Amino acid sequence: MKKANLKQIAPFLVLVLIAVASLFAPSLPDFKDSGKVYNSADIVWILVATALVFLMTPGLAFFYGGMVHRKNVISTMIKSLVAAGVVTILWITVGYSLCFGKSIGGFIGNPTTHLFFRNVNSGAPWSGAPTIPLTLFALFQLMFAIITPGLVVGAVAERIRFTAYVLFIVLFSLLVYAPIAHWTWHPDGFLNKMGVLDFAGGTVVHISAGCAALAGALVLKRRKAHLENKEIPPANVPYVLIGTGLLWFGWFGFNAGSALAANSLAVSSFATTNTAAGAAGLSWMFFDVLKGKKPSALGFCIGAVVGLVAITPAAGYVAIPQSIFIGVVAAIISNTAVHYKQKSTLDDTLDVFPCHGLGGMVGMLLTGIFATKSVNSAGNNGLFYGNPEFFFTQLKALAIVVTYSFTVSYALFKFINFVLPLRVSLHEEELGLDASQHNEEYASPISFSVEADALFDSKKKTEKVLF
Repeated sequence: MKKANLKQIAPFLVLVLIAVASLFAPSLPDFKDSGKVYNSADIVWILVATALVFLMTPGLAFFYGGMVHRKNVISTMIKSLVAAGVVTILWITVGYSLCFGKSIGGFIGNPTTHLFFRNVNSGAPWSGAPTIPLTLFALFQLMFAIITPGLVVGAVAERIRFTAYVLFIVLFSLLVYAPIAHWTWHPDGFLNKMGVLDFAGGTVVHISAGCAALAGALVLKRRKAHLENKEIPPANVPYVLIGTGLLWFGWFGFNAGSALAANSLAVSSFATTNTAAGAAGLSWMFFDVLKGKKPSALGFCIGAVVGLVAITPAAGYVAIPQSIFIGVVAAIISNTAVHYKQKSTLDDTLDVFPCHGLGGMVGMLLTGIFATKSVNSAGNNGLFYGNPEFFFTQLKALAIVVTYSFTVSYALFKFINFVLPLRVSLHEEELGLDASQHNEEYASPISFSVEADALFDSKKKTEKVLF
């Protein structure tokens, strides 16, 4: 057995130190409702919504895992799922504080405000969610923080080292996700004060992850199969269908839960979410047919996810009919971007930037066009309703977040590559990351079918010889 070096020991030591430090955090009740301010229906709905958003992470793992080569299925899926462990520990210790702690100049939360969830359990409710305990609001927000670095996996799949990606999750969560979440969702965040609207994460989740994905693809460079123009068949399209179903289902918690109460806004957000997803799935599939392709399950699934991405910032601000337009337009733009990306040298393995990055951008801009106070009085009227100023506010926010996320993420990938190898060796890449990184193997139903057919043929030949 090989002796572990310092780089291999470090992650375990950090976890042990955090575990020991947690012993000294005060033990407090979950929450007290002496003022009778909490609403039981709201608590139940946000508990359900929190669970639904968590379900999106394994859904994403299936969605991505089904599209890569079968020798990289497990490695791709675990990179999404491991974020649930890494980000949870970060969130409890310092992540929630950085996002929602006392604002430092509108740019970041004070890390000591809620260190180890201090003043969360017994604290006053969040200003935007006065009818649920602060602990529940913090847990709901945790699920958004978990899935965001998981989205980046698709762009760097089939060639990034597992340990390097875990380090990326840590640094991205602290230096990219936390600041952008604070700017956008904290009442004192500078984007929030500008009047930027992002209902459930168009900037915070999708644009930040999409731009980080583009940075990662550029730093890691192209796979050998991409250089040789080899077409890699999806490992398991049914996995993609399952993943899409789980994502679609979980997205109801993602968007409708962002109303932070069981109210009419949650209902409206639920409806716009479903409508945009359905419209975008059909738009992608029919647009493919226009280009001479056959309608595909993969196309509908990718389109539906693009629609979900695009409606995310708009879900609680736009009316239901306009969500059809948002879904259709977002799918056409992302589909076109994927087409031209495939002709370029950019190796974004699963098209994260064209789908999540551009999808989030389209959603932010269309929020600036179709938002209306008739749906949400706390929102704004968009360009379509005679307010061009709000559209330009959304455009400025988009430019700021794109620049920040891409620049910082690019620097993070470069830094990680300096600290430890970011990319696997050529031999490990050809062997597959399941075997080289995890010593595990994905036994696909296809391989079982091939083996069964071979066994059946062998048995028939043996019977002919014997009889």
